[in-house]
Amino acid sequence: MCASLPGRGSWKPPARIPNGPKYRPSLAPCCVPAAFRPETEPLHVFVSTHYPTQSRFALRARKLHSFLFQAEQVMTIEFTHWPPARERLYREKGYWIDKPLTRALEEQAAMRPDAPAILCGERRFTYAELDRLSSNLASRLAAAGIGKGDTALVQLPNIAEFYIVFFALMKAGIAPVNALFSHRKLELGAYASQIEPRLLIGSRQHELFMDDAFARDLGKNLSAPLLTLFAGEADPASSLDHWIATPADKAVPFSPTGAGEVAFFQLSGGSTGTPKLIPRTHNDYDYSVEICALTPQTRFLCALPTAHNYPMSSPGALGVFHAGGCVVMAPNPEPLNCFSIIERHGVNMVALVPPAVALWLQAAPDHLAALSSLKLVQVGGASFAEALARQVPQVLGCKLQQVFGMAEGLVNYTRLDDPDEIVFTTQGRPISPDDEIRIVDEDGEPVAEGQPGMLATRGPYTFCGYYRSPEHNAQVFDSEGFYYSGDVVQRTPEGYLRVVGRVKDQINRGGEKVAAEEIENLILLHPDVTHAALVAMQDELLGEKSCAFIVSRNPDLKPPVLRRHLLALGVAEYKLPDRIRLIETMPLTAVGKIDKKHLRKLSSPSSPG
Repeated sequence: MCASLPGRGSWKPPARIPNGPKYRPSLAPCCVPAAFRPETEPLHVFVSTHYPTQSRFALRARKLHSFLFQAEQVMTIEFTHWPPARERLYREKGYWIDKPLTRALEEQAAMRPDAPAILCGERRFTYAELDRLSSNLASRLAAAGIGKGDTALVQLPNIAEFYIVFFALMKAGIAPVNALFSHRKLELGAYASQIEPRLLIGSRQHELFMDDAFARDLGKNLSAPLLTLFAGEADPASSLDHWIATPADKAVPFSPTGAGEVAFFQLSGGSTGTPKLIPRTHNDYDYSVEICALTPQTRFLCALPTAHNYPMSSPGALGVFHAGGCVVMAPNPEPLNCFSIIERHGVNMVALVPPAVALWLQAAPDHLAALSSLKLVQVGGASFAEALARQVPQVLGCKLQQVFGMAEGLVNYTRLDDPDEIVFTTQGRPISPDDEIRIVDEDGEPVAEGQPGMLATRGPYTFCGYYRSPEHNAQVFDSEGFYYSGDVVQRTPEGYLRVVGRVKDQINRGGEKVAAEEIENLILLHPDVTHAALVAMQDELLGEKSCAFIVSRNPDLKPPVLRRHLLALGVAEYKLPDRIRLIETMPLTAVGKIDKKHLRKLSSPSSPG
């Protein structure tokens, strides 16, 4: 983040109870046992303490107030709330409907119990089965003493059990961190130290959990006993499959957290260091289904990691479940396997990242019949080059929808009825009219219309602070609660955003700023180039120079040819890559983004090329 972020020095996270929930004296969830509640939403009791001090009612009110406060300490997880005025606004405008995420599943199970909810290999799960199996697991966890206010660490591959577990934890009020399947000891240990989980759910297919050694070591560093369940485990006592298949012997009530409380944690999308945790509530996650026109006929291919925010909620699997559609599982976005799944199950929608789209575009011409059912390809996770965007409808024979979002909140879509030029050249506009966006320079001043600048945002589904990260929050939030994402964007006259790059992706070449994605997109216009990434490399004279990494269809492509290509497009000479390296494949992060941290290492002067 830029050192001159406006207002960051003056902003302080709200006061909160150490290692406990935020105290809100005027509103607290009543801890009536779930078995006696007529509804699954939390019952709220308003208590005023402004009564005459000698009033008998005042004494009772204070006792009730104290009781509710203690209950909230047990039942909720700390996080930074929206200011009360904004909470009221979001409810009044209908953005927050105060329904738990599980309600959509329950409604679909009642309306269309036999409709397919998940297709995973040879297995088929109806909405009734998804509802029943998730309730089985929730009841067993409740019987084990794990429930509302507890946390879980979950690491599962792209299998149906991921969603069964997700809904079970939502029903039981347990907030999970869904780790990516590519994460190892460093990441899982860091997540566990932050959330102190009572529950660990993993897979015996993962190298960390082929035996119990790592799980034991993880549990030793926690303050409470850690229950461990594994997919593919033979012992019923710790078999996730067994816990899902059979309900608890004795019924124990369970219920979700309040719609305004933490439902689960998402991972920040940064490519450096351990991802920070983003607390998400039920209310701020239920909004984008209408814009993407999802229906019960939607068949959505989930080929990106299930734990990632984009395939989960933009609108992703949660949006599909909300609409009564079907989620079709794929282990990864490898083209030929996905094409086979699309043909077999009549998939009509998929979410991909740009590197995966490039591979699909190369493979598709020989498999067009398999893609005949495909109607919509969403592309997000990174800026999508115009040259590739224009190929999607031509080669894949379907609509393109660009998505620019973040696990922290703000989501932008191109609309399905937008003109082609907008779809091909922008990353969409915000989904809510109350998404507030500012585009500012390094001094926090608004840039001229159409000029690139840092993106700052707040809104009904944009969070207000990373979990237990006050120092980092002070760096990325200003005094008005605007979140600075680190993205450099331009806004068109129509209100659409064009992602130019990241603050950290700017190369400062002797005082001249070069936006990496601008040059990458121009390089991709060359017919022999399939992937391009521009990173900074240190230089004693200029401070930084640029190094372009290229994947080419033509192994004989030479750097001078690419430089002439850029000059012919009118690129300023100072923006030309100082160094160009051809590589066979582009390294990717766990969520499919180009791994620029690794490329920066390869660009060092001691590296050959």
